[in-house]
Amino acid sequence: MKRLLFALPLLVALIIGGFAIWGLSGGRDPSALPSVLISQPVPQLDLGPIEGVDRPGLTTADISRMEGIKLLNVFASWCAPCRAEHPNLTRLGQEEGLTLIGINYKDKPEAAAKWLEELGNPYTALGSDYAGRAGIDLGISGVPETFIIDADGIIRHRFAGPVVGDGLKRFMDALDEVRK
Repeated sequence: MKRLLFALPLLVALIIGGFAIWGLSGGRDPSALPSVLISQPVPQLDLGPIEGVDRPGLTTADISRMEGIKLLNVFASWCAPCRAEHPNLTRLGQEEGLTLIGINYKDKPEAAAKWLEELGNPYTALGSDYAGRAGIDLGISGVPETFIIDADGIIRHRFAGPVVGDGLKRFMDALDEVRK
């Protein structure tokens, strides 16, 4: 009986260690996080504009009135990967004929306005989610995240992480799937 009591903490430690090693091991794509929103309409959004930015706020009704494929990008000025992906999203909007819409997540309006002035503002509509409520409704795990929304307003793909490097290729593959 004493041996069993001695072995129990060791067994628990081994189980916890096994989960830690599994969690830290590679081979998983963080952009492939599951989302219950895939194949669902965009959740109800009602976001005001960012003070100092010349774009309207963002509502679900606005998204449904927009034609074609839309990219809903959740970003923040304090996010370095957001800065890295910004030129790629701008180019996708211009060259691929996609409508870019944005949600500025948990960001000060003056910082967001300065960031967009510096990098350019490719967004047709842009809502402020200072409180983070829309982020919760969208189920984001952090920024940046980009959702591909089809012409009917249905979320077809969620891409967690920056759209750069290998991520850009995976994003384009997902976009091609939506276009089919």
